[in-house]
Amino acid sequence: MTTFIIGLIILVVGGFAYGKYCEKVFGPDDRPTPAIASQDGVDYVPMKQWKNSLIELLNIAGTGPIIGPIQGILFGPLAFITIPIGNILAGSMHDYFAGMISMRNNGAQMPRMISKYLGNKTRAFYNVVIAVLMLLVGAVFIYTPGDLIVTDLLGQEALATNPTTWIVYGIIFGYYLIATLFPIDKIIGRVYPIFGAILLLSAVGIFVGIFFHEGSLTNLNFATIAQDNLSGQPWIPIFFITVACGILSGFHATQATLISRSVTSEKQGRMTFFNMMLLEGFIAMCWAAGAMILFKGGIDIKTPATLMIGNISREFLGTIGSYFAIAGVIVLPITSGDTALRSLRLILAEQFNIDQVDWKKRVSLTAAIFIPVIVILVWAKLQPTGFQLLWRYFAFTNQFIAIFAMSMITVYLAIHNKNKFISLIPGMFYTFVVMSFILHAEIGFNLDKIVGRTDYLVSYIVAGIITVIYAYLTLSYAKKHGMTIEDRILK
Repeated sequence: MTTFIIGLIILVVGGFAYGKYCEKVFGPDDRPTPAIASQDGVDYVPMKQWKNSLIELLNIAGTGPIIGPIQGILFGPLAFITIPIGNILAGSMHDYFAGMISMRNNGAQMPRMISKYLGNKTRAFYNVVIAVLMLLVGAVFIYTPGDLIVTDLLGQEALATNPTTWIVYGIIFGYYLIATLFPIDKIIGRVYPIFGAILLLSAVGIFVGIFFHEGSLTNLNFATIAQDNLSGQPWIPIFFITVACGILSGFHATQATLISRSVTSEKQGRMTFFNMMLLEGFIAMCWAAGAMILFKGGIDIKTPATLMIGNISREFLGTIGSYFAIAGVIVLPITSGDTALRSLRLILAEQFNIDQVDWKKRVSLTAAIFIPVIVILVWAKLQPTGFQLLWRYFAFTNQFIAIFAMSMITVYLAIHNKNKFISLIPGMFYTFVVMSFILHAEIGFNLDKIVGRTDYLVSYIVAGIITVIYAYLTLSYAKKHGMTIEDRILK
């Protein structure tokens, strides 16, 4: 329990201090925000701070900060320290600067900011990756909450042959369609406070249950770190790929830029962006602790994370309380999936200059987005290993796009003579993580196996070289184009 409490102290105290520092580095002022200057009644809509913060939390908190930590705690109690430190230095910083830089650029979405600060060639590649990620998010976040509803709430098997499964998918899909299509304050702004209450109550319930449960948490012992790692996988890169949300998620940048269009004061940014990521870290810590107690109590460590959600909820909250906790877990992906597809609509609208005030154009673009989501969802459900493959690519892509945001933030800070290392160093670390993972993985390049090795040595060496190149290109681009970047017109 001691390590868990120390981790929470790091998250709260360290998060408060570093959040203040990041705010000082950026320097928010009293200039009109996009919500005020570009109000259009659809996407640029002024909303209250508490509502923006709650929407941001629900946007970023999918199943990642629950499923990821449940799997990640198998790496041992060091996770209780790694999660809060990574959350503060990488995740919360990433979310804050993505949202604030967007606000300084009239609520521009990530592709436009990538174009402005990293160039059109980088944007062309980024557009493909971000579009793929958003479609994967949409499909994954229909699949996972749909299956939880069918299994834990309706008591049926979530099989492809069960008509109930497809009916539930259809209902979630219908909600996504409405939330993607209609003005942000008409659907998302109205229902999210209800969802937020469910989310927070379930997280607090698990947290309280941990302290009153007779089971114990393992404390960190540096002499037994290797033995405590029950996953059988190396910390770098697998732990950081597994526990993406809760530490760092590239998807979050797309949600921060979305909310940047409804924030009414730059000084609200730290609460809206930085602190909401800290709260996601808290959620991750609670579910990780719950999983550790149950694994120590005898539950098979190979139990799927989706089944562990129900086990943890019933163990700590009882039968009735578990329904609220499971409802909160169901809410998480649903409230991320809808805004992911909304973000994709805005990204494509910016890319192809499609007017989104015109409802006919908005409907046409929304339909074009939802068709491939349906195809991906049906394919994943009908294939025996379809979802596992879908999730692996989703996890990698989610981390991969984060290094682009980190590079963009670094360039922004460099040309404004601010501390660029607060984003450059985490960007380099995650470049090494994602590159070593995809170079080694069977779903990637399988590099080490090709050269006859079973470890990560070759992948680590190549990933290290790529990381140095990443840092060099980022800094050299800022130095070469620094005088002209802020004069560029976003297109």
